[in-house]
Amino acid sequence: MKKILIIEDNLDVRENTAEILTLARYSVITAKNGKEGVELAQKEMPDLIICDIMMPILDGYGVLHLLSKNGDTSSIPFIFLTAKADRADFRKGMEMGADDYLTKPFDDVELLNAIESRFKKNAILKREFTKNIEGINDFINEAKNIESLSKLSEKRDVRFYKKRDIIYSEGSYPKGMYFVNKGKVKTFQTNDYGKELITELYKEGDFFGYISLLQDEKHNSSASAFEDSEIYIIPKEDFFALIYKNAEVSRRFIEILSNDLLESEKQLVKLAYNSVRKRVAEALVKLSDKYKKDDEQIFSMNVSRADLANIVGTATETVIRTLSDFKEESLIEISGGTITILDYEGLDKMKN
Repeated sequence: MKKILIIEDNLDVRENTAEILTLARYSVITAKNGKEGVELAQKEMPDLIICDIMMPILDGYGVLHLLSKNGDTSSIPFIFLTAKADRADFRKGMEMGADDYLTKPFDDVELLNAIESRFKKNAILKREFTKNIEGINDFINEAKNIESLSKLSEKRDVRFYKKRDIIYSEGSYPKGMYFVNKGKVKTFQTNDYGKELITELYKEGDFFGYISLLQDEKHNSSASAFEDSEIYIIPKEDFFALIYKNAEVSRRFIEILSNDLLESEKQLVKLAYNSVRKRVAEALVKLSDKYKKDDEQIFSMNVSRADLANIVGTATETVIRTLSDFKEESLIEISGGTITILDYEGLDKMKN
């Protein structure tokens, strides 16, 4: 049963609205002012909030502001109630992140339609879309319909890259967010002497290149195809429309960004404190974790020793010697440029 919080200082409106929602089989909790409403929202975690604007102690705008700053409550659908039909109030509420707006007096059908519509739209955004370009288009189109974002473009710019082709260069301005439809991609940074350090690996279904968009700065790394790849570019207008117009989409990208930053911090610690032998083992484990398919029993990949060295952050010759040691220890098998992992656990638990 969906739980709805009503924040309304007028007793008659509060009780009448609660009665309608109870008859519609919703679980209802009520608060008589904004301060009490914020406390109840944080404690009860309702599925939707209906909130009056003009209230003592803390008005509706203040309630929305406080709840939007809390990660636990920021994505709860929020509907404003007001006796004023002023368009400026409507615009202010929507700019702050409200999902809908009802003007008092309203009838029961209008109220229930607004709630059911919001639940339906919220469920659509939480749906796990297929991790391919059709799924991305579906996601964008759903968001377009939900938020009436008329500027979302219908076409996706697809580009094909051969292995080692540059997708974008360090210092260039971002044109959009990138999506790996097929293939593998690496991002890397280059020092003054031309030495590369691979900072991240991407596979089918991954986004990349969006950090520079969020920072509104030039790319701080380059991206190239790790193998022949098919890459779609999501225009920056589409990206920002999704980020700024919907709390659920914003939350998803914040999670992705947080995970990326956490991985970057871990990589720096490993480069600083782990032995080369352990770092080579971790690089092989990372390749397996990233690119091994569900139906594969043993992971094999054709990877150049230079690329592996750029993941590890050491000389190519050192990687070659370490791989030879791993082969003698039956941890891996080597055939030309292809490395096959025979003992994943051994590599994963490699001592420093």
